[in-house]
Amino acid sequence: MSPASSDRPKIGVSACFFYPDPARTAFSKKTLQYVEQSVPHWVMSGGALPVMIPSPTGETARGDISFADYAQWLDGLVLHGGADLWPGSYGETPLKDAWKGDRNRDEYEIALMRAFVDAGKPVFGICRGLQLINVGFGGSLYQDVGTQHPESLKHRDAEAYDLNFHPVELVPGSRLAQLLPGENRHTINSVHHQGIKKLAQDFVVEAVSPDDGMIEAIRHTGGPWVAGVQWHPEFHKSEHGTLDDAPILADFLAAALATRVPRTP
Repeated sequence: MSPASSDRPKIGVSACFFYPDPARTAFSKKTLQYVEQSVPHWVMSGGALPVMIPSPTGETARGDISFADYAQWLDGLVLHGGADLWPGSYGETPLKDAWKGDRNRDEYEIALMRAFVDAGKPVFGICRGLQLINVGFGGSLYQDVGTQHPESLKHRDAEAYDLNFHPVELVPGSRLAQLLPGENRHTINSVHHQGIKKLAQDFVVEAVSPDDGMIEAIRHTGGPWVAGVQWHPEFHKSEHGTLDDAPILADFLAAALATRVPRTP
């Protein structure tokens, strides 16, 4: 028997942004906020109810809705993948115009993340989401891994996209290693060209790329449950021999449910 909707975790999912573009045939003059469907589908695979959280600011915004309202109503937050971060978010100037990222989205997601952290709700980051968490807590990024860390693997292949794979090693004794017992080395997808350069304070590394040392998973060591992975768990399929991320999702959702205040009989 399926659980009642009130018993299911309610998980916020951050939005991606499309800005006005005359070359776009639909809504060319409008700002669009959206999610790539595999992310909410992955959240649903754990029995949770995903909810996209739109930005409450902008020229068409009305009312007094805030991120704190969403953080009180929902049980947890997933930070979606997508556009590069703006280097100004970690105190740098873009080395190339192509790497200037999305400043508006950074400000939106950092404020959104902070609201959930302040409310004691768990936050999980996927790809850009891991990078956003690191930057939001004071860390920095490689603007382009291939340029600034030239001995690295090819972490993004535009043609292969989510079929670009490489090994990852879990850090022994980490929470991630506890969730995924047995083999220490796994296969993951790799769809990023930026990555963590300086790890944020009060975070630990939970997984690395063994061939070049790139950080692949992190976790906050105090306060609410905050963690992220550089890969895309929503793209992993058993036929590709990739890591089974179900235990990671289950741990996040359990943390989300644990924040609920018991009802008074």
